[in-house]
Amino acid sequence: MNTKTGLTTLVLSSLIAMSPAFAQDRLTVAYFQEWPMPFQFAKAQGIYDEKLGVPVNWVAFGSGAAMSAAMAAGDVQIAVSQGVLPFISATSAGQDLQIVDVAASYAENENCVVASGLEIDKDSAAELAGKRVAVPVGTGAQYTFLQLMAHFGVDTSTMAIVDMEPAEGAAALSQGNVDMACGWGGALARMKEFGNVLLTGAEKEDIGILSFDLITTTSRFASAEPQLLNDFMAVTADMNAEWNAGETRADMLPVIAKDAGMEVSAAEATINDFVFLPADEVLSDKWMGKTVGAYLDGAAQFFFEHGTVPAVLPSYGALINLAPMQAVQSR
Repeated sequence: MNTKTGLTTLVLSSLIAMSPAFAQDRLTVAYFQEWPMPFQFAKAQGIYDEKLGVPVNWVAFGSGAAMSAAMAAGDVQIAVSQGVLPFISATSAGQDLQIVDVAASYAENENCVVASGLEIDKDSAAELAGKRVAVPVGTGAQYTFLQLMAHFGVDTSTMAIVDMEPAEGAAALSQGNVDMACGWGGALARMKEFGNVLLTGAEKEDIGILSFDLITTTSRFASAEPQLLNDFMAVTADMNAEWNAGETRADMLPVIAKDAGMEVSAAEATINDFVFLPADEVLSDKWMGKTVGAYLDGAAQFFFEHGTVPAVLPSYGALINLAPMQAVQSR
């Protein structure tokens, strides 16, 4: 995902000053604002600090690419909800990253919205040729955009593609400065106030357009601190399970919304479109056991053919580390 620019020099300098290299006395985790998830309840309540036995430093990033850069610099050890394309881009360039979980599946929460005034829908999508579209380049939303246009037979070379974060794209769509905008989360909800999607989440899945984010780390951290990583994943899984059970959602939602920087109603609309997978499902062939690796291989090839990544690895499935989720499952 990506509504998100990089960390400022000031923030990076602060991180470096606080944590010049990882030591077991602290953990720095990257996440996104306006992307409400159950883990944020534990984040806000200090549950991670308590369960892990070390303080967790949470840093909000503007993009998955910025997350990758911070992990490469050693400033961040875990990234929550990193997008597929930023992961592929970083690892294709040789960065040491591993996938340890599927953060969320969100077919309904990543899409492209066409301005209402154009009156273009899935039956007239060919009319998008030559139009101006806001796309957060280097994100899963770009992949969705490219797949949608390929499905409808629209030549993207005829379009004026403007690299905008989803929040910027939503503003541009509302002002009539673009004909279509792509994004996710709260920004996507704002886009829908001024337009319509071409395909619903279910319709996208039917034609093989998936949308999911990852929890990633580095092999260095996973090897050096396996128990700390396992404990982090366990708390995250517990929060997902509590949310999925539904009994405490009324208590969790306001806390999550505040932490995400959203109104409760907007956070609820966003998070209700997410699917948080239990450990056994994450480990199954439907997800990290088989499908995620194959999906990443296909996505990487797609982006390579469109000039988004410079190279393709032999296997992205080889970058999946099942051990942390297996530890969660075996508790």
